[in-house]
Amino acid sequence: KQKFADKLDQLFAAESKTTGRDQADITGLIGQYAHGNEPSHHMAYLYNYVNQPWKTQFRVRQILDNFYKPEPDGLIGNEDCGQMSAWYVLSAAGFYPLTPGSSVYAVGSPLFPEMRFNLENGKSFVITARGVSKTNVYIQSARLIGNAYNKSYLTHQDLMSGGELVFEMGAQPNLKWGSGENDVPI
Repeated sequence: KQKFADKLDQLFAAESKTTGRDQADITGLIGQYAHGNEPSHHMAYLYNYVNQPWKTQFRVRQILDNFYKPEPDGLIGNEDCGQMSAWYVLSAAGFYPLTPGSSVYAVGSPLFPEMRFNLENGKSFVITARGVSKTNVYIQSARLIGNAYNKSYLTHQDLMSGGELVFEMGAQPNLKWGSGENDVPI
């Protein structure tokens, strides 16, 4: 896991300069990570799988804050059937479906103090991020339906059951939250 985390670190820290033919989708670079190329969208969330969710939280907020602007050209890359916007909406809520068809969502860093999902089964799932701000991007602790929640992922069943997920946010990473062997997605 540490070797994989090191490779992710290298990806985000590498020289951003590209060579060869011009490729319009190679935009929104952080190192060699290209947010403008949708097949890369899962990469910031991979830190959750190697017990380092604070790095996911940092990268997700970096992408949300830098690559989406409320302007006519506010998206990096191109929309490709709504994927750029879908990544934003789900990541702003604080989670992302890393693997298509899986019932597991990787937790990131919520952007708003509250987001409410009115579900088709009549229930609501609310995500509250207490203290969230431009600097308070790190999850300090979480509670799901009133119970301590230390997992760096949610399941589809968690969402569809309704209730509230409350994050306490802070300016410094909590290296313990979501990083235990039983707290990472599989």
